[in-house]
Amino acid sequence: MTIRETDNPDILDLLPRLAADDAGVRRIALIELADLEDPEGLPWLTDALVVDPAAEVRAEAARLLEAWEEPEVVQALCAALADAAEPVRLAAAQSLSELKSLEAGQLILPWVTHADAFVRSSALRALRELRLEDAAGPALLALSDSDATVRREAVGILGWLKHGEALPALARLASDDADTEVRRAATGALGLARDAGVLPALYAALRDTAWQVREEAATTLGKVGLAEAGPALVKALEDDYWQVRLRAARALGRLRYRQALAELATLLGHGIANLRKEAALSLGELGDAAALPALCQAEADGDPEVRKAVRIALAQLQGVA
Repeated sequence: MTIRETDNPDILDLLPRLAADDAGVRRIALIELADLEDPEGLPWLTDALVVDPAAEVRAEAARLLEAWEEPEVVQALCAALADAAEPVRLAAAQSLSELKSLEAGQLILPWVTHADAFVRSSALRALRELRLEDAAGPALLALSDSDATVRREAVGILGWLKHGEALPALARLASDDADTEVRRAATGALGLARDAGVLPALYAALRDTAWQVREEAATTLGKVGLAEAGPALVKALEDDYWQVRLRAARALGRLRYRQALAELATLLGHGIANLRKEAALSLGELGDAAALPALCQAEADGDPEVRKAVRIALAQLQGVA
């Protein structure tokens, strides 16, 4: 390790163990150093991450640096994304994902074009929740990356930023990407705007071969909030997967699409309790007194959660003409 100077007696007491031949001793010493929560100890932690010969020590250092956002720490964690040992790379990626400052985000940005796909995806993951506007351009470019994980993380950034310029590219991914998870993420990100222009892509996603994508499409159509999506969602109530039917029922309630009343009432007799519960809640959101007979009959449902949903729906419909 690089020789450092300090007057802190607690750190001085740890120095012999930080330089010990035994990797286990060095690792425990690092933990005790981090427990001091003293910025003066950061050079030893970053040195351990960068130069310690034992992967277990480097990985521990990466984990212990999670709470620090000093530039030298961020740079060391970014560099560790390319470490030869997978545990070190994973620990560095996790610590970077916990960063909160925009200043740290600026230091991470250059790494989104790294030659290694894991480094690119981890850098994008770290940037996602920072909502750093400067990340939009690199994320747009990353939508065409050859690696599916990179594309998925780029979608996440653009969704968090509600980046309207990304809608055409997201619509393309939602329909055409070869990776199911990328299509699912892109489908969800299309909900960033109440824009009828995304409906064709969402309708296509509602017919996707993967039920996870269809489920996401039904959810997103509810978020977009356009009643013209009602007929497509009613059709989705017949999907082979109950998870898709559930999300479609929920979306129809959010849209207050009264034309779906009969289909939702039919779901009150479905064998899956979660579907009956969602149908009841959606019927209450429709605000249509015509749902009262079906809901009153469902008050005797054998599932307590369904009965609770029915009571909520009936309360919503009280006084509705």
